[in-house]
Amino acid sequence: MAVYEHLLPVNGAWRQDVTNWLSEDVPSFDFGGYVVGSDLKEANLYCKQDGMLCGVPFAQEVFNQCELQVEWFYKEGSFLEPSRSDPGKLVVAKVTGPAKNILLAERTALNILSRSSGIATASRRIISLARSTGYKGIIAGTRKTTPGLRRLEKYSMLVGGCDTHRYDLSSMVMLKDNHIWATGSITEAVKNARSVCGFAVKIEVECLSEDEATEAIEAGADVIMLDNFQGDGLKKCAQSLKTKWDGKKHFLLECSGGLKLDNLEEYLCDDIDIYSTSSIHQGTTVIDFSLKLAH
Repeated sequence: MAVYEHLLPVNGAWRQDVTNWLSEDVPSFDFGGYVVGSDLKEANLYCKQDGMLCGVPFAQEVFNQCELQVEWFYKEGSFLEPSRSDPGKLVVAKVTGPAKNILLAERTALNILSRSSGIATASRRIISLARSTGYKGIIAGTRKTTPGLRRLEKYSMLVGGCDTHRYDLSSMVMLKDNHIWATGSITEAVKNARSVCGFAVKIEVECLSEDEATEAIEAGADVIMLDNFQGDGLKKCAQSLKTKWDGKKHFLLECSGGLKLDNLEEYLCDDIDIYSTSSIHQGTTVIDFSLKLAH
């Protein structure tokens, strides 16, 4: 079984993310902490909604920085079904430590788990749908992530079974309509990009027609994004391009634009290598978690 926590380096900037999130929540005095004091307490962390557990290492780091001990009863990536339990909730973890520290960590840890688990759950649902149709290609997210949360959100896509797509502007060149208009042509834009990104960085070009896709392929683009095509038109264009360039040029075809769980099947075909959608991380349903002190 994949251990996704191993993606997070021991000295990585993700730990600083957690520090910043805690500081954002308590920028000066912790008045609530003053009220409850430092008596040792136990608290149960509950999941109250069916979904995939995700964000455990980030939540664990919150508890670590608040000097708390945690016992997790489920592993990262486990599918939780509190709807099947009698009280309608599952104890996911037990947290022990000073009362003020538990309450300091509470909301940040819950927000992380709720957001991360929601993205992982949405990712798992859409990749499961694609696989159920026999499609073996890639389902990916996008760069439309929440500022300050990209690391967490991209991680959650991976746990859910989807590809992250490019992580940032430096990891792959994507030439969109604005780049083409500013440069003058697809050919010139690809040429300029290749002159600085070299052989190690892929170049993707957003195309609105088969003619634009052909120009991008001839210019040496690695990935051709067919943007906002309709289902039948997409399949015809993809088949035409793959047939025309078979054995001549190697490239990947990506479909993007308006893809969601409820319409993905209309677009799926083997000639498309990648389907990318922001629906798995924008506007997704969060998973409900809560934390309660024993009393």
